[in-house]
Amino acid sequence: MPLTLSETREILVKLGVHPKHALGQNFLIDGNIVRKSIELAQVAPGDRVVEVGPGLGTLTRTLLEAGAEVWAVERDAMLARYLAEEVAPLHPGRLHLLQADAMDHPTADIPADQPFKIVANLPYAISTPWMDAVLEGPLPERLVLMLQLEAAQRYMAKPGTKQFGSISIFIQSAFDIAPGHKVSGHCFHPRPDVDSYLFNLVRKPAPLLFPKKAKRAIRACFQQRRKQIGTLLRGQLPDGDRAWIDSLVAAGLPSTVRPEDIPLKLWQTFPGVDATPAA
Repeated sequence: MPLTLSETREILVKLGVHPKHALGQNFLIDGNIVRKSIELAQVAPGDRVVEVGPGLGTLTRTLLEAGAEVWAVERDAMLARYLAEEVAPLHPGRLHLLQADAMDHPTADIPADQPFKIVANLPYAISTPWMDAVLEGPLPERLVLMLQLEAAQRYMAKPGTKQFGSISIFIQSAFDIAPGHKVSGHCFHPRPDVDSYLFNLVRKPAPLLFPKKAKRAIRACFQQRRKQIGTLLRGQLPDGDRAWIDSLVAAGLPSTVRPEDIPLKLWQTFPGVDATPAA
């Protein structure tokens, strides 16, 4: 069962743990939201699930009770020890716990030879670089992530909006965005200063991944998003690749188009991007 506020406080006092803002330690205390995460991810018995930042294990316990096998990565050594001593023995062989930084182990070292899902209350400070690391592959079937609402809005943003950026392109080329769920700050201890959102992604039948070189160039474009795309890429693309800019005009876009106004399908033809879907 998910931990309540009183249970969460009691365990933290017993452990002598004070939530660390630097680690994004806002503990989920609303059982309905925990269950909503499981529901959105369609977790079923036998599923292999990655969890990032399990904390006191309120989501971990529910995943295990749903019959999942869980690979979890927790940076805080004291919390990792608590999980190993108090949660793992209740589900022998089904909680694989890694005490490490999620940026070094974004999928908790889960063997990628079989399908898996990711369900996590993600530390907000690492959400974008962690997501970018996951997009290196292999890709999960589904992701349900607790994110800062502002981050989720960037990830879901459409071309023609100020929130549309490089991370929007990379995520939406690999995953379909399914309905999510807005989450109030009251659902956490301590309460964060921002609203949150359960972000729900389903792997595309033919996901497209961007190579590192193309990612760097696209990110650079959005760092100066008010400039025209031709100006941004002048001198950066080999002569043979300048045809990509010509293709934008051929598609009906003005020669003065800015990065945020270029449709997703045209970004997916950026020089160096392999149209062959990821395995």
